[in-house]
Amino acid sequence: MIRHAIDSGVNYVDTAYPYHGTGFTHGGESEPFVAKALKDGYRERVNLATKLPSWLIKTRADMDKYLNEQLARLQTDVIDFYLVHSLNKNVWPVLKEAGIADFLDQAIKDGKIRYAGFSFHDQGGLFKEIVDEYPWTFCQIQYNYLDEDYQAGKDGLEYAAKKGLGIAIMEPLRGGNLVKLPKAADDLFARSAVKRSSAE
Repeated sequence: MIRHAIDSGVNYVDTAYPYHGTGFTHGGESEPFVAKALKDGYRERVNLATKLPSWLIKTRADMDKYLNEQLARLQTDVIDFYLVHSLNKNVWPVLKEAGIADFLDQAIKDGKIRYAGFSFHDQGGLFKEIVDEYPWTFCQIQYNYLDEDYQAGKDGLEYAAKKGLGIAIMEPLRGGNLVKLPKAADDLFARSAVKRSSAE
C-alpha cells in the first residue's frame, strides 16, 4: 500500500517512535515497517518524517540516543522532517531545560535531520510560545472544520503561517468520524449547491 501510494504521487511518509507498539515507552513496529517499505529506491522518492518521543526525554543525551535509534530503525542516514512529538505544557519545560534547541541545531548541522518541527497537543497560548521559541521549519497541528477552536486551532494555524512555518495537518477527518456522518448532517450537506462527499 505504501509503495502504491508513492507510485501514485504521495511524497511524504509520516511515522513515529511508538506507533504500532504496545505502549509509549519503547519503539513500536511502524518505523521498522516503513524502512522495509522504502527499500528498492522508494526512500529516495519521499520525504520521511518521524518524531522524537518527547515524553521520554529527561536529558540532552536522551535526545541523541533516540534520534540515533530512529535512524537505525528507519535504515536511513537522514530524516527529512523531524518533529518533537506531542508538545504540551508538561513536556515543553523539560525539553527546554534539557537543551532541545541545541540538539536540533546539532542534528541539522550533522546532517541527521533536514528540517526541525513539532507536533502539538495543548492550548493556543502555549502553541504561540513554542512557535516563537525556536526557528522551526514546520509544525503539525490537529485541524478540521469541527476543531477550529481546539488546541492550536485556526488562530494557531494563522499565527504559524504568518511566521513562515510549513504546516502539516493531523486529524483532517477526525479519525474518520467526518467521513461517515449522521443522516441529519448528510441531509443538510446534500442541500448545498456545491456537491461534495463527506470527506470533501
